[in-house]
Amino acid sequence: MVKTIFLLLLTIIVLPLVAVKLDPISLSDLQKHMLLTSGFIALGAATLCIVVAELTKNYSQVDKIWSVIPVVYAVYFAYASDWDPRVTVMAACALIWGARLTYNFSRRGGYRWKFWEGEEDYRWEVLRQNPLFKGKPVNWKLFAVFFIGLYQNTLLWLITLPAMMAYAGHDKPLQWSDYLLAALMIALVVTETVADQQQWNYQNEKYRLKQIGKLTGEYADGFVKTGLWKYSRHPNYASEQSIWVVFYLFSVSATGAWINWTMAGCLLLMVLFQGSADFSEGISMGKYPAYEEYVKLVGRFIPKIW
Repeated sequence: MVKTIFLLLLTIIVLPLVAVKLDPISLSDLQKHMLLTSGFIALGAATLCIVVAELTKNYSQVDKIWSVIPVVYAVYFAYASDWDPRVTVMAACALIWGARLTYNFSRRGGYRWKFWEGEEDYRWEVLRQNPLFKGKPVNWKLFAVFFIGLYQNTLLWLITLPAMMAYAGHDKPLQWSDYLLAALMIALVVTETVADQQQWNYQNEKYRLKQIGKLTGEYADGFVKTGLWKYSRHPNYASEQSIWVVFYLFSVSATGAWINWTMAGCLLLMVLFQGSADFSEGISMGKYPAYEEYVKLVGRFIPKIW
């Protein structure tokens, strides 16, 4: 996990610089204004998350806005573009994604009327026991500020910037590729919904059987491996990454250029999910004896074909 964090921090510096050098598209004055305004919003969101996390010692504050703040950015870009059709379609897709993910996070106890409360991601407590952080409060505070607060909020801003870039094609009407991308993004939201529901059903039934002392069969293994989980160890993660790759492709449809610097967001997201999957699977390996065999048989994000 620590290795992944250093890789992410390095990538967020190097990747945009390389992408900007390769990117032939220059921003208009309006796009620069969009970039600056949304950047100030991101800085404000990061500051709020850092302060609330330190005051409450609940470090899942970014989790609470994970499905909300990208929608804010996307809708802002649509508004600032005077509701350019392509940018508005992107905002609508982001809104569908955000509504679904907010519901899923809410039913897991992520929100309370006192917004600073709610369930903390169990992985943060596991990470606090890492020798790098255990008994070293300064190290943890630095991690909480720079990675949990600043880095994650920067990432949530970056993944939405293709909507700002898509305004470069404001004089280009919607075309078949835009409709295809919108349909694909919604299809991926549906796939992610199915995966999360299968996980939800499994975990609820597992804990019900555990309470009555009848934990047998697939539920005794401790982890879901049916439905979409039969083909991918993280079908929800796979869908989430794909959603933001598709979101980036809207900017390709708008500009006609396959590479522009806003690709940094979706690429950084993939690096983050790789690290998150490593961390989660390390925990599962320690808890569930059958998980090692599951890893051998089932691909992490895409099905194994050999």
